[in-house]
Amino acid sequence: MTLNVLWLQSGGCGGCSMSLLCADTVNFPALLRGNGIELLWHPALSLQGGQDLLDLLEDCLAGRVRLDALCIEGALLRGPQGSGRFHVLAGTGVAMIAWVRRLSAVATHVLAVGSCAAWGGITASGSNPTDACGLQYEDERQGGLLGAGFRARGGLPVINIAGCPTHPGWVTDTLMALAAGLLTAADLDPLGRPRFYADQLVHHGCTRNEYYEYKASAAKPSDLGCTMENMGCKGTQAHADCNSRLWNGYGSCTRAGYACISCTEPGFQSPGHPFHLTPKLAGIPIGLPIDMPKAWFVALASLSKSATPKRVKKNSHSDHLALPPVSRKTGLR
Repeated sequence: MTLNVLWLQSGGCGGCSMSLLCADTVNFPALLRGNGIELLWHPALSLQGGQDLLDLLEDCLAGRVRLDALCIEGALLRGPQGSGRFHVLAGTGVAMIAWVRRLSAVATHVLAVGSCAAWGGITASGSNPTDACGLQYEDERQGGLLGAGFRARGGLPVINIAGCPTHPGWVTDTLMALAAGLLTAADLDPLGRPRFYADQLVHHGCTRNEYYEYKASAAKPSDLGCTMENMGCKGTQAHADCNSRLWNGYGSCTRAGYACISCTEPGFQSPGHPFHLTPKLAGIPIGLPIDMPKAWFVALASLSKSATPKRVKKNSHSDHLALPPVSRKTGLR
């Protein structure tokens, strides 16, 4: 039996759909079909027009078409004054939040695709004039549009495929797991994110790890050194597999020279400091590796810096490999 998937866009930039198009395949429709996934409708990928969508929505609500997975991209806009009139589904006169509530009630699974749909994300930043929220969260607070107690007909809460944008593999792997009946409550972390990527850290596989180990830190954007100490990187705290499951098979934020801003995390959009700077207290970064006591980190950092090889120190403040590793035999037999 196929997994029938309906994808709707709410308040957001469409970046998660753009990311989805970069899935690691030469034939995206065949990837879905080959894994038992039927895409009923997607705003960018489907040929059907507006009336076709409205007929499909009514068929899903009436039970004439089985709705296995409802994917929502973008934050839910509840304003003004709870009416949802900031976002009305074209041709219906009905607020998108009303459609989402009704469809969620008949869907076997409900998926929040991206951090906007999961927590509110960028759409809910600042003064949040549209009263944007996630499906089941407002930042780290449970609730959102559907409420903390919501469970889809399959028994699971909202599956939060968080990221800004999401990695296409996070979306396709989640849908494949649902199609195969292999995604259970135990496969979701405490925030409802699939564990196959949320139990990893961006730090894992980072090409700057040697610099991190010696605390050889970058001082400006073009430097090769670790960006944790001075330039805002949260890779040691961010839950994602971005450096082991590369984007477009090639890169990641840190590999491109940008700090990880922990975009899979609730509230990442409003860190209280510039994204490119690391907040410190008495010269010590406030955000430290998640499992390390601060006193240990300070002691190890001091030892690491005193033992930094000249090569690592020189390269950390350069925009290219200034000193290569010394060529010598390892002495191993």
